Amino acid sequence: MFKKKKGFILSLTVASSILLAAGCSSSTGGSDSGKNKGGDKLPAVGATIYKFDDNFMSYVRRAMEAASEGKINLMLNDSQNDQAKQIEQVDTLIAKGAKSLAINLVDPKAAQTIIDKAKAKDIPVIFFNKEPDSSVLQGYEKAYYVGTTSSESGVIQGEMIAKAWEANIEKYDKNGDGKIQYVLLKGEPGHPDAEARTTFAVNTIKEKGIEVEELAMDTAMWDATKATEKMDAWIAKFNEQIEFVIANNDGMALGAIASLEKAGYFSGDKFMPVVGVDAIPEALDMIEKSKMFGTVLNDATNQGKATIDLATNAANGKDVLEGTDWTLDDSRAVRVPYVEVTIDNIQVGKDAYK
Repeated sequence: MFKKKKGFILSLTVASSILLAAGCSSSTGGSDSGKNKGGDKLPAVGATIYKFDDNFMSYVRRAMEAASEGKINLMLNDSQNDQAKQIEQVDTLIAKGAKSLAINLVDPKAAQTIIDKAKAKDIPVIFFNKEPDSSVLQGYEKAYYVGTTSSESGVIQGEMIAKAWEANIEKYDKNGDGKIQYVLLKGEPGHPDAEARTTFAVNTIKEKGIEVEELAMDTAMWDATKATEKMDAWIAKFNEQIEFVIANNDGMALGAIASLEKAGYFSGDKFMPVVGVDAIPEALDMIEKSKMFGTVLNDATNQGKATIDLATNAANGKDVLEGTDWTLDDSRAVRVPYVEVTIDNIQVGKDAYK
């Protein structure tokens, strides 16, 4: 597995309180305007993000823009969670002379279509954040992936839940049965991260010798608003039976917290442990306010930087790792590791978003 060097985290200033508005228009003209002076002389890299207003991907995008300054003409597009739109954007980027492509898939099943288009023009492709099937990636020698090992975040989250439960069982075990009654907010069905986080989080808790009971599980599609709606319904149905809220990402965890606050939680002795994944600044703020137990750092800064590093080298006809500290595994993937974040080491999360 790829190991980060000490102090390698890229410094990146982000406005953590601002999320980009939903439905941002796509722009195959690129995001380099005013950033990459002399952009016409720089190699063009065509990039798409499945939707700009996703909490986590908004930080990956900012990291990509920062890493591209002065190096490439980054033509960045919002695919608006529409796979057909993304395919059209790829066609336009190729027509505009992109020397490499950086693609955050809307649907991982569309990877082969994009590879076929890139391969026909001998254009390297760096997929990021949503991992294509390994057989598809291996079918084109100029295809790479930047992301994580999906199961790792689930394992870390499960370990964190188990430790929290054991340390606070008298407070958390409301009915005294020694079993965690939980609700789980799942990301996009079929998404590798959603499936792995769901499975490995729960299985890891069980492996620690703790019994669990699922009260409810449903998708909120990574979305805070949808998560609030789901949590509203679960509180109405289960109320005090719920002992733990598990979310596949911080956006949904924040949505659940908004619902819990409406129901009077986090006031007086009424408490609910909530865990997420990503360690976005908004979630770190909730941890500091004791409204969220913990999260798992999904390193947006280094995912964005690694994507641009590989795409830049590919656009210049170089080995994708030249001049970088990244390494590829056997599946031609850069794996950025996850890190548990609680109040005890919250600075780790903060340092990733400086």
